[in-house]
Amino acid sequence: MTTHAYDELYAGRARIALGNMLHFAVYDLKWDISKFYMAFINSGIAKRFGNGEPRLTVGLSGAELAYEVILKTTGEKCLITPAYSSEKSPEYWAGWALAYYEWYRDTSFERINKIIPIEEVINMYSPLHEADITKFIEIMDELISKAPTENRLARIRAYSGLTQKLLAEKSGVSVRMIEQYEQGKKDIKRASSETVYKLSKALGCDMSDLIT
Repeated sequence: MTTHAYDELYAGRARIALGNMLHFAVYDLKWDISKFYMAFINSGIAKRFGNGEPRLTVGLSGAELAYEVILKTTGEKCLITPAYSSEKSPEYWAGWALAYYEWYRDTSFERINKIIPIEEVINMYSPLHEADITKFIEIMDELISKAPTENRLARIRAYSGLTQKLLAEKSGVSVRMIEQYEQGKKDIKRASSETVYKLSKALGCDMSDLIT
């Protein structure tokens, strides 16, 4: 049984807030949707929202969520107020649907976006915005199931904010070797314990995180 970060009673409000956040960012703040969505993820607010932090899921409006994202990523306070509209844009629908999927599958916005970028979700608007949310879940599940398996080394390196070159410098393992492990040309499970130790130490993780 899937566990959820917060109660279903709050899921509806969370969906509306995220939908309004994306609509406000695009139509009022004039941000490019891809750049803003990455700011949402990189700011840490996406993770906190997904973890069910009450202030973010039900305590703030969509515009206020956008303000938080901008403050965290640029250090600047946003003074623009939303021009409220009864129309639901494709961006609103994408945020609304993604908030539900993230909650329903207990996954993360970052992982979803790596496999299905926000632009692709928006492109689903025309065929799906009038369908039941279960259809969206079905399609997302299918797309994610067909995606290549995420490479642990690449994921942990990305979370650590290191390029392959920087990881090579910190660990003493060659860039070429790191590339081969990340591309699956070499199996890191068959690497020497010394190599795995060097990589894990540079990444600040356990050796088991890279090989299990």
